[in-house]
Amino acid sequence: MSVLGVISQLLEIALALLLAPLLVGWINQWRAWLQNRSGPGLLQPYRLLHKLFNKESVLAHHASPLFRAAPYIVFSCMLLASAIIPTLSTDLPLSPAADAIALVGLFALARVFVSLAAMDVGTAFGSLGARREMLIGFLAEPALLMVLFSASLIPKSTSLTTIVETLAHRDLAIYPSLAFAGVAFVMISLAENARVPVDNPTTHLELTMIHEALILEYSGRHLALLEWASALKLFNYSCIGLALFLPFGIAEGSADWLAILGATPVLIVKLAVGGFALAMIETLSAKLRIFRAPEFLGTAFLLAVLAMLVNLMLGS
Repeated sequence: MSVLGVISQLLEIALALLLAPLLVGWINQWRAWLQNRSGPGLLQPYRLLHKLFNKESVLAHHASPLFRAAPYIVFSCMLLASAIIPTLSTDLPLSPAADAIALVGLFALARVFVSLAAMDVGTAFGSLGARREMLIGFLAEPALLMVLFSASLIPKSTSLTTIVETLAHRDLAIYPSLAFAGVAFVMISLAENARVPVDNPTTHLELTMIHEALILEYSGRHLALLEWASALKLFNYSCIGLALFLPFGIAEGSADWLAILGATPVLIVKLAVGGFALAMIETLSAKLRIFRAPEFLGTAFLLAVLAMLVNLMLGS
């Protein structure tokens, strides 16, 4: 374990904590501009977190310790996931301890705890949101695994750092398997992060909301942690997509600290472009009925499987 590796690991975690709310603010601002509205400020997510952390947490009298612990567990899972994904460098001390399968497991663990906490207090909205969240997860997680397996067939490894290093050093070309996997990943990312067309993060209508129904009973610092964890999840999915399909700019394991610092503005630019693309997709898309979500994610799963088959048959 090198000193530079520890520094790059800590820098990635710090950047995830700082840039995740900024990414949400950037997307919300562009979404408002594309709809000819005056959107919230770019720093509005930071103001919201500051306000919630300074408010008192109000809990139901019959809330169990699980309800109190769930925000901390969910936030820890998202933070640990951000430490596994190579965003600045592939020299990460935590990368040998967790591969792509473990990364999906972290997302699943967070989903289970937030769903159990939503059902813990026994409200109708909480149970509704938990059922819908588990339905989305049941369909999205296998599709995400197929996407990651498609990328892992190229270096013959499920280690994210190995996948990124191999893809970054390949000749610039269009690989059919990665093209199919990329489309599938975009669809999965929209569903997993409660974005249009599967969910609408700005609505509180009981017939359509999924993510908001899970956190209606939280307030104060608990709600702040869940909102921050939601921003971290969007940041993590964005970084997974950038690492798999646009790996240029990420420093190699043997690079010096100047290369790591140079990878920071590249990451910010890629996130900015990706945030604009997400806002554009949400503006041009219509909200699906909840019963159409299985068809949407089923299509993503088929595209991911097709990517694996193309890779096995064509080798690219």
